Amino acid sequence: MALGLIGRKLGMTQVFSAQGELIPVTVIQTGPCTVVQVKTAASDGYAAVQLGFGEQKAQRTTKAYSTHCNKAGKVFEVLREFRVEGETEFTAGQAVTVATVFKPGDLVDVTGTTKGRGFSGVIKRHRFGGFPGSHGTHEYFRHGGSIGNRSFPGRVFKGKRMAGQYGNERTTTQNLEVVAVRPEEHVLLIRGAVAGARSGIVLVHPAVKHG
Repeated sequence: MALGLIGRKLGMTQVFSAQGELIPVTVIQTGPCTVVQVKTAASDGYAAVQLGFGEQKAQRTTKAYSTHCNKAGKVFEVLREFRVEGETEFTAGQAVTVATVFKPGDLVDVTGTTKGRGFSGVIKRHRFGGFPGSHGTHEYFRHGGSIGNRSFPGRVFKGKRMAGQYGNERTTTQNLEVVAVRPEEHVLLIRGAVAGARSGIVLVHPAVKHG
């Protein structure tokens, strides 16, 4: 996997292409990120680059975390690791900007955390249709219905779609096109929507499937 970047989702807007096409885009502030640690196959068993994003007060973190971050010059809000192939030329404390990693037309995968919706019923969570609004239905409009038989199988199958926790899951949206790169603002414009709320942390890395 090639090097990616840590970013913050700022929201969505729309831009026009040179041909006049209206393009919905997600605006992501991608850094600048800082190299905190470089892992090699010889010392760690695999090659990777650990990046830091944002800034955090040292007193709000553990001593071990702040000491680790201080190798790169400051305490970071987020640390994430990106696997790379072979040896890299990165060093601790080096800044990685969006213009050095991405360019317009690239395909990327964006990983984020979906909005948490709490404990939800089957209609909201699984798009169940519910029960009729008339014809004798009484106090049973948004329920899930039967979940099994009596003697056989005598239990509820694992994975049965029922009410429960909905959202707040790590999700990757694949093969999104980079519409524009604005290096002076450290901003990336990506076609379409990505998971997460505004101000949420996302990971942007080159697409692994390429369509």
